[in-house]
Amino acid sequence: MSDRPDPNKPANTRSAHVTEGPSRAAARSYLRAAGMQDADFKKPMIGIVNTWSTVTPCNMHLDRLAKDVRAGVIDAGGWPVDFNTIVVTDGISMGTPGMKASLISREVVADSIELAIEGHQLDGVICIVGCDKTIPAAAMALARLDIPGLVYYGGTIMPGRIDGKEVSVQEVFEAIGAHGAGTLDDAGLKKVESAVCPGAGACGGQFTANTMAMALSMMGISPMGANDVPAVDPDKAAEGFRCGQLAVQRVFAGDKARKYITHASLKNAAVACSASGGSTNAVMHLTAIAAEAGVDFGIEDCHQACVEAPVICDLKPGGRFLASHLYVAGGTRLVAKRLAEAGKIVNTPTVSGESLFAEAAKAEEAPGQQVVTTVDQPVMARGSYAVIYGDVAPEGAIIKLTGHKVDRFT
Repeated sequence: MSDRPDPNKPANTRSAHVTEGPSRAAARSYLRAAGMQDADFKKPMIGIVNTWSTVTPCNMHLDRLAKDVRAGVIDAGGWPVDFNTIVVTDGISMGTPGMKASLISREVVADSIELAIEGHQLDGVICIVGCDKTIPAAAMALARLDIPGLVYYGGTIMPGRIDGKEVSVQEVFEAIGAHGAGTLDDAGLKKVESAVCPGAGACGGQFTANTMAMALSMMGISPMGANDVPAVDPDKAAEGFRCGQLAVQRVFAGDKARKYITHASLKNAAVACSASGGSTNAVMHLTAIAAEAGVDFGIEDCHQACVEAPVICDLKPGGRFLASHLYVAGGTRLVAKRLAEAGKIVNTPTVSGESLFAEAAKAEEAPGQQVVTTVDQPVMARGSYAVIYGDVAPEGAIIKLTGHKVDRFT
């Protein structure tokens, strides 16, 4: 037996360092105890990194989604290896000392993914994410590792209902204000609190989680369509299976993460964030992903994206609809199609194996939908945020414009 990697394995296989040759007998003995058999050592080993946690609805269902991903990996000829990492949710920690842990958690998640994948020399990775900081953290880790992989978002929450009206977590924040102003009593506040989050999934508006899920789809590091499916939708299982298959396919194709994380794809992501009326946190996260990939992409690039791309999605917090409504209307594909038709984005590769424009061309617009307009008839003529400068922020700050009618703060 030779210490040389098996020539029948993909040329870029890393796991051969762990599984091939007489000197790796001890490592194989551990892997056999974990379920691997002789034939499995010739398969690419795919890390499935999960941010599952029972602390928040954003992540509490991700253990179930991992089963579908695992099945997809096996079906495509890979061997799945599961890891877990942490989550700190802004929705719970806001307004408490715990919020200081939020942004730090992004770095811890990225570091832990890198350590697990590097430590075991795995060939590819799928990151299953749910809450705000876990989504960019996964993309940062992939950019840092530069191995085949993708990010799979657990999906948006469905609307709650109060007296027949759809509500989201946004209504509870408004209710808190009303309660503080004395216009809503304790019973009314509890009624809202108890209704707005009916089950699994991330905050329903175009807040940070759904903004970044769309951004990674536009960037190509998430398969187009997979992130749009709501957390509890029956179609989520098929998307998880597809993600598992795609990760193995990317290993055999030799397509590493930085193929998808480029200046052009980051600009596409920033344009989509602007066009969807998304979170200003996207600027902080996109520039961090760019830094990990070694791409010169900064806040001015994000500002320019908003100058170029008007808001074409009528989504909360500035609009009327939720991410679940966007999914029914046509999803990120429809947003991409509108932007491509207007020349606001460029064609780039995606982990689905098809180009961004090819994915956009498959958009199916729901008849009569009101969620997505066109660049010629936008919800708001200018993009959803801007970079501003002044005495307080000489190096720049980000301001949200969606839902506001002012263009200067003094």
